[in-house]
Amino acid sequence: MGAILKEDSAITAKGQTTIPKSVRQALDVDYGGRITFVVDEQRRVYVQKADVEEAGDPVIDSFLEFLARDMEKHPEKSIRPFPKSLLDRALALTAGMTVDLDAEIEGDISI
Repeated sequence: MGAILKEDSAITAKGQTTIPKSVRQALDVDYGGRITFVVDEQRRVYVQKADVEEAGDPVIDSFLEFLARDMEKHPEKSIRPFPKSLLDRALALTAGMTVDLDAEIEGDISI
């Protein structure tokens, strides 16, 4: 089988690696995205974009469901505006900053 893309990546002492930008682009994954490693009988490793449904965490899902039910039952206690002092502080800390949440992340990202 001919490779359409081949990239090397080092493994750190903690067993971590960086997914090269070209591989992330080929898999259409970015920061926060999930990938799946598949090892076959010949010990070849394949990396693919993870199925979104497989990526769920039952503990987090249960907690989020609990929060949603609680907010529904007790909106007066669960949903409150930010205190003005916290909002003012956040605005002061981010004054003059612009963020494009849709902008592509440049360079390699350690996961």
